[in-house]
Amino acid sequence: METADFVIIGAGIIGCSLAYHLAEHRAGTIVVLEKDEIGRGATADAAGGIRLQFSTETNIRLSLLSFEYWEHFSDLFGVDIGLHQYGYLFLLSRPDDVESFRSSLALQQSLGVPARWVDTDEIARLQPVIRTDDLLGGTYCPRDGWCDPYSATMGFARAARERGVIFHEQRPAIGFDIVDGRIRAVHTPGGPIACSTVVLCTGPYTGIVGKLAGVELPVQPVRRMSFVTDRFDLVPKTVPMTIEFETSLYFHPEGDGVLFGMANPDEPPGFNKTVDPEWMEVTIEALCRRAPVFEQARIRRGWAGFYEVTPDHNPLIGWVEDIAGLAVAAGFSGHGFMHGPAVGRCMAELLLDGQARSVDINAFAPSRFHRGRLVREQNVI
Repeated sequence: METADFVIIGAGIIGCSLAYHLAEHRAGTIVVLEKDEIGRGATADAAGGIRLQFSTETNIRLSLLSFEYWEHFSDLFGVDIGLHQYGYLFLLSRPDDVESFRSSLALQQSLGVPARWVDTDEIARLQPVIRTDDLLGGTYCPRDGWCDPYSATMGFARAARERGVIFHEQRPAIGFDIVDGRIRAVHTPGGPIACSTVVLCTGPYTGIVGKLAGVELPVQPVRRMSFVTDRFDLVPKTVPMTIEFETSLYFHPEGDGVLFGMANPDEPPGFNKTVDPEWMEVTIEALCRRAPVFEQARIRRGWAGFYEVTPDHNPLIGWVEDIAGLAVAAGFSGHGFMHGPAVGRCMAELLLDGQARSVDINAFAPSRFHRGRLVREQNVI
């Protein structure tokens, strides 16, 4: 029987970052199981945004730590991730959102985030193609931006491999041996792997994989669609990621075009990855209302991926109660990619030292849901 000290299930950004950080600590034999290919799951469908503007301290600190990697990725891993730091610009049109964002802004600034309040005049300077007549203001952080999720994930995976991590692609976990309440092995189509620690970095599939171990993990997949225009020179290439918070409409330059999308609030949970043409039309209409210049654009392509959503829009990070040796890092509700570096580091510290030192992640313990200790993130796109 194969043996390992750690088995990580899922080779997206979270799993690859965790594998790398464990290997950095020479943690023993580390095996990563991936049912598809490295970086080809939910990570591959991400829009690539990275931001410091959150409403909870834990998320802000995870972002600050992750930015230490994003801003130096080429030096650390020898990979160009196409980092563009043109900022995130949140557009606010409802008084309640203004109050919430001003409160979040005060917290962000107290933690060293260079975000600021912007009035409609500054919004028009930062993003000259949009309508501002209905806006009450917004927030902007020049350090925010976006990069390429696949390149970043492969950068972590390559560095992990160089440090001895074993990756098995096309090899899913199909069951577990649990004896006396403790993980003993992971079953795969290629045979079992004996181990004492398993970490579920399984994104939208976490609920399904959790059931294989007999545990309920409140993570549900919800479809999200993104689109890219053909070459479109009427939007400057240096404008920020722009988010109309009331509708969740967002857009930013991508190559010679513009990437955009909008969440459907009535989208049911499920694994449907087809593009809904009706919602595409709704999204295009919203884009053209906010920025009429897009009436001249043509759509190049669209795709669908999954948010991994939890009841409070925050992740499960930590040990799973009742099964010794089983941990989880999933359910990021749209901000898993941007927090990947920090979560991998914090999880490695938790597994090896008993607690995360770099960021206190106790607020995101999986047990909070049945204990009624939800921590709601307001700044969800």
